[in-house]
Amino acid sequence: MSNAGSQHGRVRARRCAVQALYQWIVTNASPIEIVGEFVSDRELIKVDLDYFTELMREVPARFDDLLVIIEPAIDRSWTQIGPVERSILLIGTYELRCCTDIPWRVVLNEGVELCKMFGPEDAHKYINGVLDKIARSCRALEIASNSTVNS
Repeated sequence: MSNAGSQHGRVRARRCAVQALYQWIVTNASPIEIVGEFVSDRELIKVDLDYFTELMREVPARFDDLLVIIEPAIDRSWTQIGPVERSILLIGTYELRCCTDIPWRVVLNEGVELCKMFGPEDAHKYINGVLDKIARSCRALEIASNSTVNS
């Protein structure tokens, strides 16, 4: 049921996590309760449930550390960013910082796609710019080795 090895399962897990983190930000409900609601109330077909649960456990648990990484990359206060964009930035920053098995370009692309799906028009450009700045600080060696290979 977890589809742990599937890239599409992870994409679907991120989609669910954006919605669940949005709910967490707006209602301040327990992340574990939100996961329980998602699993019982929705048909989570082909969702990597292990990854969805990891995101919903780790992102709120590491919120303060993630915010320390995000704040230098944004041009306004955290509270001036909409809850959808905040959710996407939290997921992307968590993946850049803690999921080094996911290439940085994949993290940026997924953030942009999530924002196109759930965010306001043109917000994906902002998400791309912020995640790019964060990637350059969290994944500097990976980015440098990619540019050397591509030269």
